[in-house]
Amino acid sequence: MSRIGRKPISVPNGVTVTVGKDNVVTVKGTKGELKQLLDRDIVVEVKDNQVVLGRPTNQIRHRALHGLYRSLLTNLIKGVTEGYQKKLELIGVGFKATNAGNVLDLSIGYSHNIIFEVPKELKVATAQEKGQNPMISLEGIDKQLIGQVAAKLRSLRKPEPYKGKGVRYVGEVVRKKAGKAAGK
Repeated sequence: MSRIGRKPISVPNGVTVTVGKDNVVTVKGTKGELKQLLDRDIVVEVKDNQVVLGRPTNQIRHRALHGLYRSLLTNLIKGVTEGYQKKLELIGVGFKATNAGNVLDLSIGYSHNIIFEVPKELKVATAQEKGQNPMISLEGIDKQLIGQVAAKLRSLRKPEPYKGKGVRYVGEVVRKKAGKAAGK
Protein backbone atom coordinates (compact mmCIF):
# COMPACT_ATOMS: atom_id res chain seq x y z
CA MET A 1 0.00 0.00 0.00
CA SER A 2 1.51 3.31 -1.06
CA ARG A 3 0.76 5.71 1.75
CA ILE A 4 2.43 8.60 0.00
CA GLY A 5 0.79 7.97 -3.37
CA ARG A 6 -2.74 7.91 -1.95
CA LYS A 7 -2.46 11.31 -0.24
CA PRO A 8 -4.05 14.08 -2.33
CA ILE A 9 -1.89 17.10 -3.18
CA SER A 10 -3.51 20.41 -2.30
CA VAL A 11 -3.03 23.11 -4.94
CA PRO A 12 -2.57 26.62 -3.48
CA ASN A 13 -4.21 29.73 -4.94
CA GLY A 14 -2.40 31.11 -7.99
CA VAL A 15 -1.17 27.70 -9.13
CA THR A 16 -2.67 25.87 -12.10
CA VAL A 17 -2.11 22.18 -12.74
CA THR A 18 -3.01 20.79 -16.17
CA VAL A 19 -2.61 17.29 -17.56
CA GLY A 20 -1.79 17.29 -21.27
CA LYS A 21 -1.56 14.55 -23.82
CA ASP A 22 1.01 11.80 -23.27
CA ASN A 23 0.57 12.28 -19.48
CA VAL A 24 2.63 15.50 -19.28
CA VAL A 25 1.68 17.49 -16.17
CA THR A 26 2.27 21.26 -16.37
CA VAL A 27 2.37 23.33 -13.19
CA LYS A 28 2.25 27.14 -13.49
CA GLY A 29 2.75 29.46 -10.54
CA THR A 30 4.05 32.86 -9.53
CA LYS A 31 7.72 31.88 -9.89
CA GLY A 32 7.46 30.06 -13.23
CA GLU A 33 6.35 26.92 -15.01
CA LEU A 34 7.52 23.32 -14.67
CA LYS A 35 6.62 20.15 -16.58
CA GLN A 36 6.84 16.49 -15.60
CA LEU A 37 6.31 13.47 -17.84
CA LEU A 38 4.48 10.71 -15.99
CA ASP A 39 4.39 7.00 -16.75
CA ARG A 40 1.48 6.03 -19.00
CA ASP A 41 0.03 3.72 -16.32
CA ILE A 42 -0.35 6.43 -13.67
CA VAL A 43 -3.68 8.31 -13.78
CA VAL A 44 -3.82 11.97 -12.70
CA GLU A 45 -7.04 13.80 -11.79
CA VAL A 46 -7.27 17.50 -10.93
CA LYS A 47 -10.45 18.51 -9.09
CA ASP A 48 -11.45 20.87 -6.25
CA ASN A 49 -7.93 22.35 -5.88
CA GLN A 50 -6.51 18.88 -5.34
CA VAL A 51 -4.42 16.53 -7.45
CA VAL A 52 -5.08 12.81 -6.97
CA LEU A 53 -2.92 10.08 -8.49
CA GLY A 54 -4.14 6.56 -9.17
CA ARG A 55 -2.60 3.28 -10.30
CA PRO A 56 -4.17 0.47 -12.33
CA THR A 57 -2.89 -2.56 -10.37
CA ASN A 58 -1.12 -3.46 -7.17
CA GLN A 59 2.09 -4.61 -8.87
CA ILE A 60 5.36 -3.60 -7.25
CA ARG A 61 6.26 -1.38 -10.23
CA HIS A 62 2.94 0.49 -10.12
CA ARG A 63 3.14 0.96 -6.35
CA ALA A 64 6.67 2.39 -6.65
CA LEU A 65 5.75 4.77 -9.48
CA HIS A 66 2.60 5.87 -7.63
CA GLY A 67 4.56 7.24 -4.67
CA LEU A 68 7.38 8.58 -6.83
CA TYR A 69 5.20 10.69 -9.10
CA ARG A 70 3.15 11.99 -6.18
CA SER A 71 6.39 13.26 -4.56
CA LEU A 72 7.62 14.75 -7.85
CA LEU A 73 4.35 16.64 -8.37
CA THR A 74 4.49 17.93 -4.79
CA ASN A 75 8.02 19.22 -5.47
CA LEU A 76 6.82 20.96 -8.65
CA ILE A 77 4.00 22.73 -6.81
CA LYS A 78 6.29 23.82 -3.97
CA GLY A 79 8.89 24.98 -6.49
CA VAL A 80 6.56 27.32 -8.42
CA THR A 81 5.18 28.83 -5.20
CA GLU A 82 8.15 29.07 -2.80
CA GLY A 83 11.22 27.94 -4.75
CA TYR A 84 14.21 26.01 -3.46
CA GLN A 85 17.60 27.04 -2.13
CA LYS A 86 20.83 25.11 -1.46
CA LYS A 87 23.90 26.56 0.23
CA LEU A 88 27.43 25.21 0.06
CA GLU A 89 30.48 26.30 2.03
CA LEU A 90 34.15 26.07 1.04
CA ILE A 91 36.36 24.99 3.93
CA GLY A 92 40.09 25.29 3.45
CA VAL A 93 42.91 27.83 3.54
CA GLY A 94 42.77 30.04 0.47
CA PHE A 95 39.53 28.59 -0.86
CA LYS A 96 37.51 31.26 -2.71
CA ALA A 97 34.42 31.52 -4.88
CA THR A 98 33.35 34.42 -7.08
CA ASN A 99 30.64 34.69 -9.67
CA ALA A 100 29.98 36.83 -12.72
CA GLY A 101 26.37 36.20 -13.67
CA ASN A 102 25.93 32.44 -13.79
CA VAL A 103 29.63 31.63 -14.13
CA LEU A 104 31.38 30.50 -10.94
CA ASP A 105 35.13 30.91 -10.52
CA LEU A 106 36.31 28.48 -7.84
CA SER A 107 39.72 28.44 -6.23
CA ILE A 108 39.66 25.23 -4.19
CA GLY A 109 43.25 24.12 -3.79
CA TYR A 110 44.13 22.97 -7.28
CA SER A 111 46.91 24.52 -9.39
CA HIS A 112 44.26 26.28 -11.49
CA ASN A 113 40.89 27.89 -10.90
CA ILE A 114 37.80 25.94 -11.89
CA ILE A 115 35.29 27.77 -14.08
CA PHE A 116 31.81 26.29 -13.59
CA GLU A 117 28.83 27.42 -15.65
CA VAL A 118 25.56 27.20 -13.70
CA PRO A 119 22.40 26.58 -15.79
CA LYS A 120 20.44 29.73 -16.62
CA GLU A 121 17.36 28.46 -14.74
CA LEU A 122 19.21 28.91 -11.43
CA LYS A 123 20.43 32.01 -9.63
CA VAL A 124 23.85 31.77 -8.05
CA ALA A 125 25.33 34.07 -5.41
CA THR A 126 28.65 33.98 -3.56
CA ALA A 127 29.48 35.55 -0.22
CA GLN A 128 32.78 36.00 1.57
CA GLU A 129 32.59 37.52 5.04
CA LYS A 130 35.66 38.13 7.15
CA GLY A 131 36.25 35.29 9.57
CA GLN A 132 33.72 33.04 7.82
CA ASN A 133 34.04 30.39 5.13
CA PRO A 134 33.14 31.38 1.55
CA MET A 135 29.53 30.46 0.68
CA ILE A 136 27.81 29.56 -2.57
CA SER A 137 24.01 29.92 -2.70
CA LEU A 138 21.88 28.32 -5.43
CA GLU A 139 18.23 29.32 -5.92
CA GLY A 140 15.59 28.15 -8.38
CA ILE A 141 12.26 26.44 -8.84
CA ASP A 142 13.45 22.99 -9.96
CA LYS A 143 14.46 20.84 -6.97
CA GLN A 144 16.09 18.17 -9.13
CA LEU A 145 18.26 20.67 -11.01
CA ILE A 146 19.41 22.44 -7.84
CA GLY A 147 20.33 19.13 -6.22
CA GLN A 148 22.21 17.99 -9.30
CA VAL A 149 24.22 21.22 -9.63
CA ALA A 150 24.98 21.30 -5.88
CA ALA A 151 26.17 17.67 -6.00
CA LYS A 152 28.38 18.46 -9.00
CA LEU A 153 29.93 21.45 -7.18
CA ARG A 154 30.53 19.29 -4.10
CA SER A 155 32.15 16.58 -6.21
CA LEU A 156 34.82 19.02 -7.42
CA ARG A 157 36.47 18.81 -3.97
CA LYS A 158 34.70 16.45 -1.57
CA PRO A 159 35.32 17.01 2.15
CA GLU A 160 38.21 14.86 3.24
CA PRO A 161 37.99 13.00 6.57
CA TYR A 162 41.28 14.12 8.21
CA LYS A 163 41.04 17.93 8.23
CA GLY A 164 37.55 18.39 6.78
CA LYS A 165 38.73 20.55 3.88
CA GLY A 166 36.56 20.71 0.77
CA VAL A 167 33.16 21.80 -0.52
CA ARG A 168 30.24 20.75 1.67
CA TYR A 169 26.58 21.58 2.18
CA VAL A 170 25.79 24.00 5.01
CA GLY A 171 24.97 21.90 8.04
CA GLU A 172 26.60 18.74 6.66
CA VAL A 173 28.52 16.80 9.30
CA VAL A 174 31.78 15.22 8.14
CA ARG A 175 33.07 12.43 10.38
CA LYS A 176 36.73 12.96 11.10
CA LYS A 177 39.30 10.19 11.29
CA ALA A 178 42.28 10.06 13.61
CA GLY A 179 45.65 10.59 11.99
CA LYS A 180 48.71 8.33 12.02
CA ALA A 181 49.82 9.36 15.53
CA ALA A 182 46.63 8.04 17.13
CA GLY A 183 47.45 4.47 16.09
CA LYS A 184 50.44 4.16 18.46
